[in-house]
Formats: sequence, structure tokens, C-alpha cells
Amino acid sequence: MLDAIAETLPPEWKVSFPELIAETVTSRIVKVRLESGEAAVIKHLTPLGMREELGGGTHYLEWHRGNGCIRLLAQSDNNLLLEFAGARTLLDHLNEHGDDAATQIFVGVFLRLLETKQASLPGPPDLIPLRTMFASLFKKAGTDPKRGVQSQFVEAAKLVDALLNDQHDVQPLHGDLHHENVLYGERGWLVIDPKGLIGDPTYDAANMFYNPLNRDDLRACESRIASMAQTFSQAFNRDIKTILGFGMAHACLSASWHDEDENYDESARSLGVAAAIRKVLDTIG
Repeated sequence: MLDAIAETLPPEWKVSFPELIAETVTSRIVKVRLESGEAAVIKHLTPLGMREELGGGTHYLEWHRGNGCIRLLAQSDNNLLLEFAGARTLLDHLNEHGDDAATQIFVGVFLRLLETKQASLPGPPDLIPLRTMFASLFKKAGTDPKRGVQSQFVEAAKLVDALLNDQHDVQPLHGDLHHENVLYGERGWLVIDPKGLIGDPTYDAANMFYNPLNRDDLRACESRIASMAQTFSQAFNRDIKTILGFGMAHACLSASWHDEDENYDESARSLGVAAAIRKVLDTIG
């Protein structure tokens, strides 16, 4: 398999010592050495990966120019040559030093990403609007009442509509910021694997409430949700209700995706996170 990938690479990349480090439905991640001896990564996209990550995702990396995220070094067809971000994830840091420590690191990374917009760089093309991102949730909210079901999706869709009608500081978004997409290496903490959205940057903090995926003790913990929301509100100078609203909305969006896949157990887990965030939201006057 590595030989087959190597055959598709431009010879001018001059990479060597390929090592498969991850494989998903969207890509194969191969660690290589550049001619300089530095480590790099080749992301070999599958057809699904090409649909989801080419365009907006690569333009997002180019827009940031390495500020807070990995650099896109080169691209050829479905192969991306990327800076090696490191092997240590924010999830590793959470497991060793606790959730609060991981949250503080995320805040620093998030603020660095905001600096690109503050530098007044023109935004890239081919980004997905947040309203398009929430299409699955809106569809679910439209069909449930017809079946006589007043679900969490209906309430969430109303909340999302209000949030999207009142977006602030609209800019390019990563779209999938969570503990395993923030890595530590020679340049410090960097983000990887952007989806390439555009909208209110508060949405990019929403996934932190929803993660880590295997830690329901954290995801559904109301005191953790309240503390994280307060931290984000102060650090990003945004209304805490907006932050919690996007957190709840994202959890319901994830549930709608799981529903489409008929993965009802995961949908229920996602709705559990949304319900916990809603309880915290209800306590705020």
C-alpha cells in the first residue's frame, strides 16, 4: 500500500522512509522524511476525503500560514504534504494533567487562530457556511413534528437559527476543533485536519464541550460545562449564552448525523450532552 501511494507522489517532493501512522475512511496518514531530514506527513485522501477536505480545508491552512495550525507544504492530486505537528495530542495532555489544563491550552491555540483575522488577511474561497453545516439538524427538526414528535432537534433548530441570524466577527473556521486535532511538536501546539467553514468563531469552541468522545463523565458534567463556558466567555470576550448555545447546537447536530447513520445509541449519547448543556444554559439569567 505504501508503495502504491509513493508512486502517486511528485518526485520533486523527495520524501523517504514512509511509515503509515493512521488510516480512516477519509485518508491514510503517512509519516515521511523530507530531503532536509525533517519529518513531514503525507495525507493520502480517499474519494470521501477529497470531497470533505480538499478546497476549504486546504485553503484554511493556506490562509493561516502556519499561525496556530500546521503548514500545507505542497499538494498533488489527492496527496497533501503537510508539516508534522508532533505525536502528542491535547487528549494525552488531558489524561496526564487534567481537563482544566487542557482547556487552558485550547484557549491559547484558539486565540492564536483568531490573530489571522485580526491581521486583516482576505478570507479564502470554498468555505462552507455554518447554516449549510447544520442542514442535517434542520432536516431532522422539520420531519419530527410531522411524526408528532417534539424532540430536542426542534428546540435546537430554533436556537441555531437565532444564533446564525446574529453572528459576529464572521471568519474562516476550523470546523472540527477537539482534543485529538490539537498536537504538540517543535512549534508548540498546532491544529490539524480543518474542515474549512465560515461563520461565527464561537462555533469552533463548541466541540470542546462534546469531547473527549469516550469521557461521558466530562461531557455530561454540568459543573464542567459551566466552568468551561465561563473560561471561554472571559477569554474570547463573548456572551456565555452564545457559547453554551453553540455547544448545545453542535451536540444536537452530531446526534442528527448519527440518526442519519441509524446509529441510535450514539445519537442518544449526543443528545445527553445537549441536555446537560441546556440545564446549564437554563441557570443563566
